[in-house]
Amino acid sequence: MSDANEPGGPAEPERADGDTGERRVRVVLVDDHRMFRTGVRAEIGQTERTGVEVVGEAADVDQAVSVITETRPEVVLLDVHLPGGGGVEVLRRCAAFTSDAERPVRFLALSVSDAAEDVIGVIRGGARGYVTKTITGSDLIDSIFRVQEGDAVFSPRLAGFVLDAFASTDAPPVDEDLDRLTQREREVLRLIARGYAYKEIAKQLFISVKTVESHVSAVLRKLQLSNRHELTRWATARRLV
Repeated sequence: MSDANEPGGPAEPERADGDTGERRVRVVLVDDHRMFRTGVRAEIGQTERTGVEVVGEAADVDQAVSVITETRPEVVLLDVHLPGGGGVEVLRRCAAFTSDAERPVRFLALSVSDAAEDVIGVIRGGARGYVTKTITGSDLIDSIFRVQEGDAVFSPRLAGFVLDAFASTDAPPVDEDLDRLTQREREVLRLIARGYAYKEIAKQLFISVKTVESHVSAVLRKLQLSNRHELTRWATARRLV
């Protein structure tokens, strides 16, 4: 198993003279924040310098599946928390591509979250690695090429989550309270805990404010909580934010 380099550590994603040689990789960016996608594209997408060609972008699950199907990239940079079901849902719907022996599409999770649940969830779903958004541009380029070549790549401390989860023959601990929630309820829970207003959540998830209110009521009922402040404390204690 390979670990992504620490920021400032040794990495060789590009040659000193700017010539990437024959190294080329086609990449799709999947993240619901347009400005973040723009920043990543600017950082890694100068193909002649980096060898990375960004062939598509997506902001939610449906867009991601459509773009991946149309472009068949070699690597997908995948955010974990996406409108429409999250990164795990993208992996589920693209399973045929990840298992294609001749033209595999490999997924590298790129997320602000370093929660064990998120890391283990996408790795079980089929991602080849997981790095956080604190990664440097050069290390991200290096990680993309390593995933393209079939390596498993993780930000240093995240590798421990995966080792712990897969080294044991026992099933990982199950949070029974969290397990009561649907995927969409978990998405709403995280956004509420991050301080989003109902209107902002509705826009993020492409649903109505009334639907957001219904999901929040369901979450409060299932978790036996009284208000969004208690919900935020509950989510923070489980490192879901």
